[in-house]
Amino acid sequence: MGFRIVVQPSGHAFEAEAGETILDAALRHGVVLPYGCRDGGCGTCRGRIVSGDVDHGRAQAEVLTVADRDAGKALFCCAKPHTDLVIESREVRTAGEVVPKTLPARVQKLTRAAPDVMIVDLKLPPNVRLQFLAGQYIDILLPGGRRRAFSLANPPENDDCLQLHVRHVPGGLFTDRVFATMKERDVVRIRGPHGIFYLREESTKPMLLVAGGTGFAPIKAIVEHALAEDCARPMSIYWGGRTRVDLYQLDVAEAWQNHHAQVRFVPVLSDAEDDTVWVGRCGLVHEAAMHDYPDLSGFQAYVCGSPAMVNAARRDFVAQCHLPEEEFFADSFVFANDAPADSSGAENNLSD
Repeated sequence: MGFRIVVQPSGHAFEAEAGETILDAALRHGVVLPYGCRDGGCGTCRGRIVSGDVDHGRAQAEVLTVADRDAGKALFCCAKPHTDLVIESREVRTAGEVVPKTLPARVQKLTRAAPDVMIVDLKLPPNVRLQFLAGQYIDILLPGGRRRAFSLANPPENDDCLQLHVRHVPGGLFTDRVFATMKERDVVRIRGPHGIFYLREESTKPMLLVAGGTGFAPIKAIVEHALAEDCARPMSIYWGGRTRVDLYQLDVAEAWQNHHAQVRFVPVLSDAEDDTVWVGRCGLVHEAAMHDYPDLSGFQAYVCGSPAMVNAARRDFVAQCHLPEEEFFADSFVFANDAPADSSGAENNLSD
């Protein structure tokens, strides 16, 4: 038995099969709702159930609270209909025009950017290109049907190689390989692009771009694409890390500011007490941005980093700085755990 789902305000309708999530059914019918991790961990797919009943499935309590559920909110990547539904959600139109592909890719270059960060450049077969939007991600396909998702750090204009910024998490199925045994000319399989974290080029609003750690990767792609397109919109970029070594491409971001009048760059460290050299900003990166821009009512915000950082930025930018909720775009870095239950091994898995 199927269920009819109507999306407001667009009026688009589609059918969900029994046991199918709202998001999976929407994507199967070409209705592109916002999504990221597809595992209930990031909140990007949050929307409202206007009418009907759902099973909230594996939605994580810290992302979809009891109060959210009482208010009719749901994570569409987890929610499965029990009845016909009317839902409220914005839709993504341009991302739906980009068709994911499964391709082989050769490791072209490995660059140790920090003790726990490897920049991996992947080369596709001759005469093959991957169409993607700046800020989207790809899956690395692993044995057993497992996958690891990483943002593309390069803009579409510079697609000779696909660049990933990989942080090492000990015990990680893929990152252990990257840091221990991977060699140039190794072959991996990828599928993508995915995700709805990309530059909204139709807007003329100034941009606030906030990155934590390797969340810098998609922010880098968005900024470089905007610059390649001669975008005149003001861009204020905040990149946070614990210590100076976490800002592993500081020179790249500083060069944007030095060569482009519309770019402002602010590095922020959260644990700089013992760094006698650091004279820059300290504290939480999203709070530094809020200090400088207490009124975000006329901005778009692009945020990428840990779920805690993204959720705090979403909450505070909207509630305290008056950012319109529909102008907040985000990717969260969550963990995928392949280790046995008595092990702490986990690995970065990128989500929106």
